[in-house]
Amino acid sequence: QVEAVDGYFDNISAAKTTSTMKCAITSVAAALLLSSTSAFTVQQPTTISRTSSCSPNHYTTRLSPLFMGRAAINRAATKGKTDAKKAKVNALYGKKIIMAVKQGGSMDPVANRQLAELIKAAKQNNVPVDNINRAIKRANEKDTGDFSESIFEAYGFGGASLIINVLSDNPNRSTADIRNAVSKSGGKIAESGSVLFMYDLKGKIEIPSEADEEELLMAAIDNDVDDMELVEGDEDGTSIVYTDPKETAAMFEAVKSIGLEEGTKMSLTHVSKAPLECNDEDFENNMAIIDALEELDDVDSVEHNMSN
Repeated sequence: QVEAVDGYFDNISAAKTTSTMKCAITSVAAALLLSSTSAFTVQQPTTISRTSSCSPNHYTTRLSPLFMGRAAINRAATKGKTDAKKAKVNALYGKKIIMAVKQGGSMDPVANRQLAELIKAAKQNNVPVDNINRAIKRANEKDTGDFSESIFEAYGFGGASLIINVLSDNPNRSTADIRNAVSKSGGKIAESGSVLFMYDLKGKIEIPSEADEEELLMAAIDNDVDDMELVEGDEDGTSIVYTDPKETAAMFEAVKSIGLEEGTKMSLTHVSKAPLECNDEDFENNMAIIDALEELDDVDSVEHNMSN
């Protein structure tokens, strides 16, 4: 009887050993299968879950879903911002052209010098010809309002200041919208002149590539430009040239003369006399104010004194 009992327990022990070996072999095979991905397989994050198979301490690997990469998300966001900027530029010149036709009294660029200059500037900023012609035609329609320019001044976070450039056919609407956007974002509308004196009005040439300073300087001299400052653009591999407002067109011709015309834009802008570096939190809060303002149809651009 003792021998029979011993044999019984030996059989149980052997069965356990066999089961354990099977689990071990299964685990090793699974590990080899998971590790045998090729060089072309996208590596995905894994999550670990416990199962009751084989033993209490056995774990299996489960692959999580494949998510869109950050680079793709950034590309989509950048494209969205670029499209929004193009639409804003097209709308801005459309309103300016309507205003020029109404003020000049003529749809003919030859007889209306202000219109001629705006058409030239619109083309240099890649505004489609169809948009330009449509704006000229709209200027003579009875239901087209009279546009007027205005400037609002505001304070943000951390000592930042803002200049809000507006072109609207409804001053009451634009005033209410701007005050609401600034206050809701935590900013404060400033009294007229309390911010503007801290800025200089400059001509601005945006070049979508890196410009050689010496070559550009010689071209500026050849085009009778006395005031020129070349700085890095907001995006990598781009350049910005600041000049006297009266010399903006001549500076643009200088840029064209060295083969940098394609994609280059010119405008007038306010440049801070004393740029301010904000901490990260204040910067994000100020950018939230600017984003809220730029979503308004009547707001053409927002300038600030932040250096970061």
